[in-house]
Amino acid sequence: MSAGDLDFARELARASAVASLATLDPDGGPPHASFVTVALDRDLSPLLLLSGLAQHRRNLAADPAAALLMTGEGRGVAAPSDPLAGDRVTVRGRLAVSADPADRARFLARHPEAAGYADFGDFDFFRMAVTAVHLVGGFGRISSFGGADWPPGLAEAEPLRDAEGEIVAHMNEDHGDAVAAYATGLLGRTDGPWRMTGIDPWGIDLRNGGEIARLAFEAPVLTPEGARKSLVALVRKARAGRPPS
Repeated sequence: MSAGDLDFARELARASAVASLATLDPDGGPPHASFVTVALDRDLSPLLLLSGLAQHRRNLAADPAAALLMTGEGRGVAAPSDPLAGDRVTVRGRLAVSADPADRARFLARHPEAAGYADFGDFDFFRMAVTAVHLVGGFGRISSFGGADWPPGLAEAEPLRDAEGEIVAHMNEDHGDAVAAYATGLLGRTDGPWRMTGIDPWGIDLRNGGEIARLAFEAPVLTPEGARKSLVALVRKARAGRPPS
């Protein structure tokens, strides 16, 4: 197991807003593949919002085993001419219904459009207990990890985690221009009403309508003060590369 590969797999997952979900047919049929939106908890446990009308939901009721394939589309990396040369990570485990308000809040922060149907009677939030991870980083870069290796750790980052909601709200309400600068000046994305949807020790999550972006920090950020310094430094860097208006 390579620590570099594990960190890369984590960033692929963090940069993913959608995934292919594989579940098992309860009648002994072939596996069922579907398309879902996904968010990640602080420990990188995948969070889903699933309808009881969907085949994958019926499959999970009989067998909670599942796998998620993610490609890190939020990195903004151009797709290779050969799709098999692209990066992807498969996270396997067991999915269970979650009534934790924190899971709901985290998912809806990353998928605000889901707020319109999250309270429908046939929808529930799910959380995956990860048991295995498989990374394919293009041709020739293949690594597998156990579920115990997947959480990123850094218990000393709890002050940042506790302040995440406040930081995100402050940036969106008072520094929307800075948030947009991260996306356009540092990630090369098009102009638009970019919003921050999350912050963790390794980077920030951004969204513009249906487009997502992930901006990684150069070094882990552990506290709200550390986050403030990093965000200020990043916006200065973003604006320094822009021509004067």
